Amino acid sequence: MTRSIPAGSKAFLAALLLCLAAVPRPAAAHAILMESVPAVNATAKGPDIAFDLRFNSRIDHKRSRLTLTLPDQSQQVLPIDADGPDDRLDTKATLAPGTYTLRWQVLAIDGHITRGDVPFTVEGN
Repeated sequence: MTRSIPAGSKAFLAALLLCLAAVPRPAAAHAILMESVPAVNATAKGPDIAFDLRFNSRIDHKRSRLTLTLPDQSQQVLPIDADGPDDRLDTKATLAPGTYTLRWQVLAIDGHITRGDVPFTVEGN
């Protein structure tokens, strides 16, 4: 035996599904770099360089990483300020003149890892 749904109930169910689809839900977006100091392809005055990377969401400082590629292509992991704001990675380094790349890798609160590069140049005083 099969049952049929009355026409009025079908319309109600369709309207209910449409309403549920229109309800806003929190976005599960990855962390996106919004701003960096130094900026991408910028020239910074050395030797003391302060790094400040701001993201569009909170990030897990303990599970994030900053790696600096030096002019000779060697790499150095930079310590992250654990007391920094929830949406930022801050650190500093003393650097000689040359071309560098700061690679960032962050774990956002949505559980996704994102990464990217900030190339920059250091010039002497």
